[in-house]
Amino acid sequence: MNGILGRKVGMTSIYDESGKNVACTVIEAGPCVITQVKTQSSDGYNAIQLGFGDKKEKNTTKPLQGHFAKANSVPKRHVVEFRDFSGEKELGDEILIEDVLLEGDIVNVVGTSKGKGFQGVVKRHGFAGVGDATHGQHNRQRAPGSLGASSYPSKVIKGMRMAGRTGGDRVKLKNLRVLKIHAEQNILVVKGAVPGHKGSLVIIEK
Repeated sequence: MNGILGRKVGMTSIYDESGKNVACTVIEAGPCVITQVKTQSSDGYNAIQLGFGDKKEKNTTKPLQGHFAKANSVPKRHVVEFRDFSGEKELGDEILIEDVLLEGDIVNVVGTSKGKGFQGVVKRHGFAGVGDATHGQHNRQRAPGSLGASSYPSKVIKGMRMAGRTGGDRVKLKNLRVLKIHAEQNILVVKGAVPGHKGSLVIIEK
C-alpha cells in the first residue's frame, strides 16, 4: 500500500529523542476499506479506491449503495483513489495503519486549508499597508494601493495580488516525518502542521 485516508484530530507537542519539544499533528488514520480495484487490462491503469468514514444508507444514492455492496461494505463518506498500485490486496479488504506506515517514515499529507472567506490584501497576501495616517492620508492603512499599469495595457494584469477568497484550497505538505503510531487506536502522529480544520479529511501518501 502507498497511502491511507484519515481525519485530523488536532495538534499537540511531544519530546523527541534529543529532548526537543516538537509541534506535531494527530491524525486518526483508517481503518479504510478497498471499495474498488482498477487494473491495466480493464481500466487502463492500476489503482485502488479506498473508502473512509461511515455514512448513513439513507443519505447515499442507489448507485453508490450498489458500489459499496460489491465490497461488502457499509456506505463510506470519503472515497479516494491511489494510482499505480501493485499489491496483494483485494476488493473488500480492510487497510490499517500498520499495513502502510512505520514510525520514522517520511510521508506527504494532503488536506483542504481552512476557508477564510473574502479577505483584503493585508490578510491574504501579507501587504504592510501604509502604516500611519499622516500627510493627508485617510482610511488608507489597509488599502492595496496602485495596481501599476496606466494607459498601456489599460487592464489589470492576470495574477495581480488583490483582495479575494482566501483558503479552502487543496494543499500538499511534503516530507513530514511519522513520529508515533498507536495502532490499537488508529492514531498517527506526524511532525509539523497539516492543512485543514479539526475533523477534516486528510490523505497520507507514502
